[in-house]
Amino acid sequence: MMSYTPRLREKYNKEVIPSLTEKFGFTSVMRVPKIEKIVISQGIGEAVADKKIVDSAVEDISMITGQRAVATISKKDVSNFKLRKGMPIGTKVTLRGNKMYEFLDRLISIALPRTRDFKGVPVKGFDGRGNFNMGVKEHIIFPEIDIDKVNKILGMDITLVTSAPNDEEGKALLEAFGFPFTKK
Repeated sequence: MMSYTPRLREKYNKEVIPSLTEKFGFTSVMRVPKIEKIVISQGIGEAVADKKIVDSAVEDISMITGQRAVATISKKDVSNFKLRKGMPIGTKVTLRGNKMYEFLDRLISIALPRTRDFKGVPVKGFDGRGNFNMGVKEHIIFPEIDIDKVNKILGMDITLVTSAPNDEEGKALLEAFGFPFTKK
């Protein structure tokens, strides 16, 4: 039986590690930053009025990522938003391993280029510790979503958690994977 390795995992081992080692002068392969996990989350404000929105969002995110998403629930009451503690108000899924590389591959090569007026991802999403956050305005840029069956277009937040100690190494890691940052 052939074991399957995602394209970006092979690229990490064959191209990214050597190029980052050369660029930053790492003495150990273990020192080269890597992507540890990708967290995809959606906050759905309209879920207060309509509980079905969360269910369809969980289905959509599960389809996009290939892993079951969970509904996030509110931690406290907020009377201004008619929100009660324990109500479902969003979805999230954490990807690791092969599913993470698969999702990143589809995000970079298929989904982002399908975005309307796409000029690249702004670099300002780094947090100072090498992790990168970005928002997607429409989840329908993913080919897994059938646009005719979508009753509400939702945005999502994508967080790439890396082992890089700083933004410079984190950015170099994502650029080595071919992440489409905006050019200044």
